[in-house]
Amino acid sequence: MDQTEIEAIRALLGSKPRPVGWEQRRERIDEVGSVWPVAEDVTLEPVDANGVPGEWSMVSESDPSRVFMFFHGGGYCSGSIRSHRRLMTEAGRAAGVRTLALNYRLAPENPFPAALDDAVQAWRFLRGQGIAANRIAIGGDSAGGGLTLALVGQLQEAGEELPACLWLLSPWTDLTMSGTTLASKDSVDPLIHGGYLHELADAYLPSDIDRKDPRVSPLYADLRGLPPTLIQVGSDETLLADSVRLAGALGGANVAVTLEVWPYMIHAWPLWNAHLEQGRQAIARAGTFMRQYL
Repeated sequence: MDQTEIEAIRALLGSKPRPVGWEQRRERIDEVGSVWPVAEDVTLEPVDANGVPGEWSMVSESDPSRVFMFFHGGGYCSGSIRSHRRLMTEAGRAAGVRTLALNYRLAPENPFPAALDDAVQAWRFLRGQGIAANRIAIGGDSAGGGLTLALVGQLQEAGEELPACLWLLSPWTDLTMSGTTLASKDSVDPLIHGGYLHELADAYLPSDIDRKDPRVSPLYADLRGLPPTLIQVGSDETLLADSVRLAGALGGANVAVTLEVWPYMIHAWPLWNAHLEQGRQAIARAGTFMRQYL
């Protein structure tokens, strides 16, 4: 496999010193995530989703009656619509649907359960628009993948209809940080390291929250009854074990789950799909998956 493009992304990520403060980290992820803009045929429209800032996106061939709701990654402390706009708009194109991206509240200013509360409000907004649950796919990368699972758990608990399917990209599913690849992949992952994850978890979680609480670590949830789920993860990720263990838990709970481990890929690699063939391929596969269930 030609690794030229992924090495160029690694070089981009390592071109500046790792930022320290929260504002600097947020600026950096917005910078590297938006280095390539959205395609010219994408239409963007801001929206207030029950108090949560959001953005609709679509292309001419999108079916507006079907929606992909997207939660960005960033460890619950950074990331935004801006940083993930290229990823989520191309995912919506691949699925042939409208996309609703959300700027949920970030820690440490807004710790748990603020992000989850915002996710619930965004779902309520979407359903209030007359979109049937079985015409909605939900997904996200990294923390956004964990937030996706936490939202579905809340819907199950409330006895509500669930979305048609879930797309989880490099999901962070275990805030106890017990995955073995946190150590074994540390030297090859250019983005996510154990100390950084502990710092993010400390910022996101109040001290009295059990880190195995399924609302923050969905790996430990009762996963029975979840919608069909696609998990995509890179082989060079410290969070690889979070995806592998989640796939096993979902399969053990009789959930239709597909796990894809992409060789040599790094955390949330489809973010850079504009200049990364494996990013475009992963998005295309995610689009095919969502079309199957929507």
